[in-house]
Amino acid sequence: MSALEKAIIYSKSIGIEECEVVVVKKNITTIRITDSEVTEIKQNFDENYGIRLIHQKKIISIQTTNKEKITDEITKGLKTTLKLKPREFWRGLPSKKEVIQLEGTFDKKLKQISGSQATDIAQNMINSSENKKIDTITGSLNIVHEDFELSNSNGLNFNNESTYISGIINAESEQSTLAVSGIGHACGRTLSKFYPEQIGFEAKNMCINSINPQKINSNVYSIIFDPYSVGELLAFVVASNFNFKTFKEKKSCFSNNFKDRISVKEFNLTDNPHIPEGIGTKIIDDEGTKTKKINLIQNGIFKNMFSNLYDSYKEGEEKSSGNAIRMGSPMGRSAEPIPISAPHNLVVTPGNSSQEDMIKDTKHGLLVGRLWYTYAVNPIKGDFSCTARSGIQIIENGKIVGPGKSVRIVHNLPKMLNNISDIGKDQKRVMQWASLPSITPSIKVENISVNSI
Repeated sequence: MSALEKAIIYSKSIGIEECEVVVVKKNITTIRITDSEVTEIKQNFDENYGIRLIHQKKIISIQTTNKEKITDEITKGLKTTLKLKPREFWRGLPSKKEVIQLEGTFDKKLKQISGSQATDIAQNMINSSENKKIDTITGSLNIVHEDFELSNSNGLNFNNESTYISGIINAESEQSTLAVSGIGHACGRTLSKFYPEQIGFEAKNMCINSINPQKINSNVYSIIFDPYSVGELLAFVVASNFNFKTFKEKKSCFSNNFKDRISVKEFNLTDNPHIPEGIGTKIIDDEGTKTKKINLIQNGIFKNMFSNLYDSYKEGEEKSSGNAIRMGSPMGRSAEPIPISAPHNLVVTPGNSSQEDMIKDTKHGLLVGRLWYTYAVNPIKGDFSCTARSGIQIIENGKIVGPGKSVRIVHNLPKMLNNISDIGKDQKRVMQWASLPSITPSIKVENISVNSI
């Protein structure tokens, strides 16, 4: 009898109405790159259990690494219900359902990869970054094999085996008037779709093209956001506004705009949990609800939100959108007893323009390769702040005239979405560290105020 079966049977025997148990077993290979060479190879195995008990509509959460002590923890958990208030809106956990394995989410080669094979991949990232103008190369490679199992007292039992791979390189140069850097990144679920050389190539080019940056005057610019910087905005500025809980609490800058136009009609944003190679791709969410593609913005119209069971029930809904997530690090799931509500894969529908075409059509603008310190200043109004440091190119009359120094952008999300003038066709998978994965092309936005630093 498995630990999960034992926990479910025991919870029923002591009268607990609903019990949910999740176990996450992870093999994590991490390669760290410092001073242009591999400096650490680490392979860890983690096994963690999360338990959610619902008794008399009171919700108890438990987490442990000791499967032999699960029944003891459940007993303790039941005793704590005396101190809790019931959640009268709670309707119940999902029941048994038939599921299938999605393509592009598991790779036997990644599951069986050795430390030396992973090191070779990291070395390819380094080799493609090297250049006489590059002084230091840092970065990391993370490979995860995960076995996730979810069971509850309503008969649901789901087991899913997944693999993930993500690499990042930061190339730095001090052979200029100012230290500059460039970043390269790639992520996916299978080895055959992961290109380590491209990571180093992108980091090298961004760094070299940033050498000897010019001061950027505070002014209003057209800005072309590269996919990596769009991913930053999606993760830290855009996504939370489509959270059902945030929307209902009037904390979204679009809380009064449901079914209204909130962007140019050419802009489409979806949450797609079924796309091959997506870091967040999964057939059911992390509490057992089937996932589905959700149109968040369709032809500029605010169409839908994402939610988990708790937030949906609280607002009188009968079911969730299938967006319960137990977010794990560096990728995949965790055994957190209580899932949060989040998108799986944020996807911006690509347009028809190349980044080169966007540049040619820009009279006075900037190309921004990466953003730092991106956060909401006033979430209810949609105001946000971010800093562009390296990877900035100055555009004048349709041509790049040179790299630019750091600038700060303080802007407003509704205004930005309504000032999109072009969407690229260079769609790319990106993921900020310990954040939301996205699949997005370059996006050009007009009339953005930029402040020189």
